[in-house]
Amino acid sequence: MNKYYTALAAIAAVGLSGCATVVNGPNLDYAIDTKPDGAQATFLDGRSCTTPCELVMPRKTSSRVDIVREGYEPTSVLVWSKTGAATLGNVLMGGGIGAVVDGSNGSNRFLSPRPLIVRLAPLGSGEEAVLLDKKGEVIMTVAEHNAEAYEKVAKQIGDAADDVPMAASAPVDAD
Repeated sequence: MNKYYTALAAIAAVGLSGCATVVNGPNLDYAIDTKPDGAQATFLDGRSCTTPCELVMPRKTSSRVDIVREGYEPTSVLVWSKTGAATLGNVLMGGGIGAVVDGSNGSNRFLSPRPLIVRLAPLGSGEEAVLLDKKGEVIMTVAEHNAEAYEKVAKQIGDAADDVPMAASAPVDAD
């Protein structure tokens, strides 16, 4: 009976290796929206659409999206590729084989923020562009998001990460 369970576990481990590759694939549908609609969103690799829109994006590649609309301040948002929680399950269940397979093609990753919803700042208003959640609530300013994402994204996109609005670091207390 023990041999039966051992064989079953071995088959499951091999069968589940690369699980995210089967379930997710290396690309995802990435939704972009702006308030107001009608902005041009352009990624570093040249993919472009008019909001609201959806583009097929590679899961494993961080990027920057430049957003422009007449009458509004242009803004750029860093989009980074994060490792998904399923990676740990792949290591535990598949002995790491699945993690290697999924890691090589990016199937174990997702893009953040997703969906990308930006409320644009009117020209000359002094307002900042902000990221919104699906309910339309403010998450944070684009500058705050870019400051958080910078180190992670700059490793993949290099100098292109420098050309984005970023919030200043919080002052350090001298006490």
